[in-house]
Amino acid sequence: MLTDSELAFYARQLLLPHWDIESQLNLKNASVMLIGMGGLGCPASEILARAGVGRLTLVDDDIIEVSNLQRQTLYAPKDIGQSKALTAKTALTRINPHIDVQAICQRLTAEKADELFGERLYELTKTDDVPDLLLDGSDNFATRYLLNRISVEYGIPLLSASAIGFSGQLALFEPKKQTGCYACVFGASKVASDAETENDEGDNNNPANCASSGVLASTTAVMGGLQANVALQYLGRGINPLRGKLLLWDGMSMSQKMMRYERNERCLVCGYQDE
Repeated sequence: MLTDSELAFYARQLLLPHWDIESQLNLKNASVMLIGMGGLGCPASEILARAGVGRLTLVDDDIIEVSNLQRQTLYAPKDIGQSKALTAKTALTRINPHIDVQAICQRLTAEKADELFGERLYELTKTDDVPDLLLDGSDNFATRYLLNRISVEYGIPLLSASAIGFSGQLALFEPKKQTGCYACVFGASKVASDAETENDEGDNNNPANCASSGVLASTTAVMGGLQANVALQYLGRGINPLRGKLLLWDGMSMSQKMMRYERNERCLVCGYQDE
């Protein structure tokens, strides 16, 4: 149940006609793993923390640099040189003391993926404590493909967001419903298996990322907010507003559109489920 303190904390949400005590309890009992605590991970995690998601696990091995401060909203100049995951954990715990926040200060690479996720999730599966949702806040294709593989293998929904320049994309993939995965939409990629990557900015294998192409501060804030909004709808009300859809947001023209996609039955990642 919700304590009196929690009822007061989430009072404005509980006034919503489509958001009741049950929805709030669903959030309290939910577990979310966020990969990448940069421009997307900061606003998304802060909203989820304030809204009352019970457990947040933050995965990022990077340290805070001065160039991050323009858009990574959980950090300040005093935090330069500190761990992103640990600093974010401290900030989120301070924002909402009712939730549990964990930090994993490891890089997600092809070599480390099974060690960080495979064995960990295998152990969690035994206790029925697998995360309810994976949030991809990375800024490189290799990490996205690795997360997609993990999502399909363990049947964990993957909420994938990207932001570059003045635009962004967003999709929520549900492997258990066999409606398609990240690879169905964007195709297979060799970087999924053998590229060395970083969690957030700085992937030399990706020709278009924040480090090389730039990004407006509002772009990551908007996309991180949209990512959090979808997560709250999914975790609190069991609704996927993006089922079979890829959201495209353009900050230059202030336009948004949806593109429909279908599962590729010959997909090398999720196609085997039909066998």
